[in-house]
Amino acid sequence: MNLLKKALVVVAVVFAWSAFPHLLPAQNVDRAMLLKPPADSWPSYHGDYSGRRHSKLTQITPQNVNNLGLAWAFQTERTAVIKSSPLLVDGVLYFTIPDNVWAVDARSGHQLWHYTYPPNKGDHIGQRGVGIYKDWVFFTSPDAHLVSLNAKDGTVRWIVQIADVEQGYWATMAPLIVGNHVIIGVGGDLDNLPTFVRSVDPETGKTQWQWNVTAPAGTPGASTGGTTWMAGTYDPDLNLIFWGTGNPTPVLNGTSRPGDNLYTCSIVALNPDTGKLVWGFQASPHDTHDWDAVEIPVLVDGIFRGHPRKMLMQSSRNGYFFVLDRTNGKNLLTVPFGPVNWALGVDKQGRPIPNPAKEPAPDGRLIAPDEGGLTNFRSPSFDPKTGLFIVDSHPSWSIYFSKPADGTYGWAGGDYGLWGKGVIEAIDYQTGKIRWSHEVGPGGSGAGVLTTDSGLTFTGDAQGNFLALDTANGKTLWHAGSGGNIGSSPITYMLDGQQYLLTSGGGVLFAWKLPGVGHY
Repeated sequence: MNLLKKALVVVAVVFAWSAFPHLLPAQNVDRAMLLKPPADSWPSYHGDYSGRRHSKLTQITPQNVNNLGLAWAFQTERTAVIKSSPLLVDGVLYFTIPDNVWAVDARSGHQLWHYTYPPNKGDHIGQRGVGIYKDWVFFTSPDAHLVSLNAKDGTVRWIVQIADVEQGYWATMAPLIVGNHVIIGVGGDLDNLPTFVRSVDPETGKTQWQWNVTAPAGTPGASTGGTTWMAGTYDPDLNLIFWGTGNPTPVLNGTSRPGDNLYTCSIVALNPDTGKLVWGFQASPHDTHDWDAVEIPVLVDGIFRGHPRKMLMQSSRNGYFFVLDRTNGKNLLTVPFGPVNWALGVDKQGRPIPNPAKEPAPDGRLIAPDEGGLTNFRSPSFDPKTGLFIVDSHPSWSIYFSKPADGTYGWAGGDYGLWGKGVIEAIDYQTGKIRWSHEVGPGGSGAGVLTTDSGLTFTGDAQGNFLALDTANGKTLWHAGSGGNIGSSPITYMLDGQQYLLTSGGGVLFAWKLPGVGHY
């Protein structure tokens, strides 16, 4: 077939998909694809189960990245910022903002279908994305429902309730698909609610198991909270999922919940078939600063101080970088990756020791980091060639205060942010030392990080610019403006011999590629 005929076939297929969305091919995402995603796919929130957000693609390099040009841009025509990580299967991208799911042609940016969830009372703070299994897309709604859509046309298969929005629950996370389990969590940490990780049957929507974060109601000294609002990761060899949990409640007033408040502000390992807890590591015992530990548990196999290890790494909101042995949860390294002044040191288990003098008080306490944390939901990346864990961090200081007149529950206080900036940091996982840092502006960026085998790090800055940095030293190699706030993590994929970089700014999705590369 000559070049003209091939081009006409592509145009005809795109037209058919746009005019007749029911003609979309079956996606048929199976366990094999989720375990080893091909180069033309990004079938889960992190790209693969490890959470490393590292691509083996090398067409875009430090030498040619400055030639990147815009392939297409998709306008959502919504005011909400895209915080989701798009999924890619069979040439179709799926992404979200609250109440909305789109299917878009990954080659052209043409809309294939659009689903809108009915008006609801949920918290519309953000939406992280969807999960996909077989021919079904799974989406969590702001009012805490799980929606199953047909991937070919966006029609509803079923909708089930995750939790009661009237009690204060919401949902923002992208479901994690492991085997025949759709694994989800909830938000609602401002309302003193018990929270959980739940597995749902992808066929029926029925609950398979539920693991509760905190002790049963009525347990002396027990807290509530521990929200599970970010997707976890999975090790198929150990058959374990790893999940971060949120802060305890009451949020700033810890007097009514003495003790460590397990398993809030923790990283937990669960059996995906039964939901049983295998181990837990608490990043912030008895948190009183709203520093949840839902940040991505990144899975890395490699040498640590001379010994082969199956590791789990997390840059936590509380300002500490953790390296754990993920077979048993034992700590290998705990070190701050920015200004931290709330702990007295680290205990024998590798957990920070809270300083009672840094608890919120009526006259205020100067704390680093601030309530937003040294990092937050944006995804880090791990580059195996350099051994660098690269994270969007937020060095910051704040005054925390308590207001006993507000009562025992709720916030019973607050904080005044004093100073903060955004920095992309490259952490040497062997030592925790910062190899390089790249400032991205006052207030920081909401962008996540993507690395590639060619030695590139992709992210964004506080001014809404997309950035390509040299992974070896953090120097800027390319940038382009988005015209909006960046709240998502980049992804990359290969189609028709062409590597695409996908980014978002505000409510717009952007696809970038090199000119004159690939075939049709």
